[in-house]
Amino acid sequence: MTRLVLFNKPFGVLSQFTDKGSPTQRQTLSDFIDAPGVYPAGRLDRDSEGLMILCDDGRLQARISDPKYKLPKTYLAQVEGDADEAALRALSAGVKLKDGMTRPALAERIDDPDLWPRDPPIRMRKTVPDCWIKLTIREGKNRQVRRMTAAVGLPTLRLIRWSIGDWKVEGLMPGEHRDGPVS
Repeated sequence: MTRLVLFNKPFGVLSQFTDKGSPTQRQTLSDFIDAPGVYPAGRLDRDSEGLMILCDDGRLQARISDPKYKLPKTYLAQVEGDADEAALRALSAGVKLKDGMTRPALAERIDDPDLWPRDPPIRMRKTVPDCWIKLTIREGKNRQVRRMTAAVGLPTLRLIRWSIGDWKVEGLMPGEHRDGPVS
């Protein structure tokens, strides 16, 4: 029987089980999850938070993480600046990055979400506005959401992966995990 684990990765945690060879000790998945035989289906940057899926089935891992399956991944991004209609249209149409155009995305401005506090908190500037956007992509270039928002003049301050396909991080506090349904 396939095992699937939903994990809310905290800020600053590496999306791998070991950090051998690093001169300074950094937190990894093994600090939170003791589930032999499960491995991450994809990665999440150290400075990003939110949903990671771990499983013990290689085919399922590929279906979750490989861009050819176009599984939607939804992110909540707190950005510096005011996400106007032009920026949202640009994100929706696809953004030109150094490694090529991104696929079209779903982008919308949202009210401040009710989330857990980040540790450490983001740096706020009194003279620069910020807002939240929800962005759904169907690919996974390296640091893609951060690069997309920066390309439209909205640097990302905080980034949370909220869902992958039908799986959501909702109900999990940072560092918590639970078994999830295999779809």
